[in-house]
Amino acid sequence: MSELDLNLTRAAAYLKPFAEKGVLNRIGGKDSAGVASFQTTSPVDGGFLANVARGDAAEIDRAAKAAKAAFPAWRDMDARERKAILHRVADAIVARAEEIAFLECLDTGQALRFMGKAALRGAENFRYFADLAPSARDGQSLPSATLMNVTTRVPIGPIGVITPWNTPFMLSTWKIAPALAAGCTVVHKPAELSPITARLLVEIAEEAGLPPGVWNLVNGFGEDAGRSLTEHPDIKAIAFVGESRTGSMIMKQGADTLKRVHFELGGKNPCIVFDDADLDRALDAAIFMIYSLNGERCTSSSRLLVQSSIHHDFVARLAERVKTLKVGHPLDPKTEIGPLIAPEHVAKVCSYFDIARSDGATVHVGGAKLDGPGCYVQPTLFTGATQDMRIANEEIFGPVLTVIPFSDTDDAIAKANAVEYGLTAYVWTNDITRALQVTERLEAGMMWVNSENVRHLPTPFGGVKASGMGRDGGEWSFEFYMEQKHIGFATGRHEIPRLGV
Repeated sequence: MSELDLNLTRAAAYLKPFAEKGVLNRIGGKDSAGVASFQTTSPVDGGFLANVARGDAAEIDRAAKAAKAAFPAWRDMDARERKAILHRVADAIVARAEEIAFLECLDTGQALRFMGKAALRGAENFRYFADLAPSARDGQSLPSATLMNVTTRVPIGPIGVITPWNTPFMLSTWKIAPALAAGCTVVHKPAELSPITARLLVEIAEEAGLPPGVWNLVNGFGEDAGRSLTEHPDIKAIAFVGESRTGSMIMKQGADTLKRVHFELGGKNPCIVFDDADLDRALDAAIFMIYSLNGERCTSSSRLLVQSSIHHDFVARLAERVKTLKVGHPLDPKTEIGPLIAPEHVAKVCSYFDIARSDGATVHVGGAKLDGPGCYVQPTLFTGATQDMRIANEEIFGPVLTVIPFSDTDDAIAKANAVEYGLTAYVWTNDITRALQVTERLEAGMMWVNSENVRHLPTPFGGVKASGMGRDGGEWSFEFYMEQKHIGFATGRHEIPRLGV
């Protein structure tokens, strides 16, 4: 048997419980079948994976009330005990990493070479924030002449978490682990296109000792379950990962209850290659940052800005590499690009092939859906593009790279900033002065110089402009999930103004 055949056999065994019993909601430590169900299918071949419970406003209400009821005990639990529970969750994720990765491949189409690492990264997220839990409430001492002023942080309350369909397991841990470490309870609504590992994750957490109601799961669609979650008065904040226009809708829906929001939204991120860069490493990074994870990642460098003096040779090398990328079954260890999430998304991505041609760009490599079943699209390279074209401004969210030449530093910065987004940017130069000048002027929340996106958990993650608001990572996560409280203690008998005497 080939490695793919062996993986398919193991994946079928992991999927069997969900195919037979369905993907149920979990509210207050109990399963719920919802008001109806919908199917989740695999982008590999369109085949049935499982029936999924569909939650509505009533299900969200029960979940929010369960989270509210569980909040006082979870908030007041000794943080060292919370730390121990979250470490057990991390241990369980590691023990079941293959199961998580295989199910993620079937449900999302992402390649196994990336999903195996994503599962383990989920464990790292829990372990990192578990270790921060005992210090989450730490504050400051700010004495004045008459008062000992101290600050502390307290968890804000029940949180709504809405996660996307791309790498859903890892992104769920990214949001939920710091919320739990802070002392918040959670109502989680995963994306309807890839719900399986969200159910697996809440099962893992409860088996590790998480009390019932601390983490509730409700599947459903944005127009009912999602909206009900963002509008519910018992939910104090919404952490959302997804499209920019959806983030805008959530902000409007949460306005009446003054909901705190944290958004990680879209991106049209530039990779800027200057002529003095290490071009071999820049080429590797440019390819990795758009074609890994099927290009379905908010931090992908979907715009490649190349200095004119090296543009021709660099693009020639790039094109040869893109032609050799391996598209295949996500459970094949050799696969580099798997199927996109759904037929509707394939249609969106493929629509840009005609848009590119009509705007005057060249489809240099790829530019078509692959024949046969499944949501497979050729890795695509656009050249001859200018910054005013749609392919240079709109988030395509697929294995599609647009190359744009630039003349000098000012031209590179102007083109990099000429989009509505501002999530990440990647700069390749061996001139440290230039690197400092460019990163100072780029409109992006995160930048890497002479590197691909290498995430370090203590650092802030988030964007500017239409790419979101707020930051994840380290203490920045607690700034969202917690509120500052100030207490002033009189240190003497200072004079109090007297009225009515």
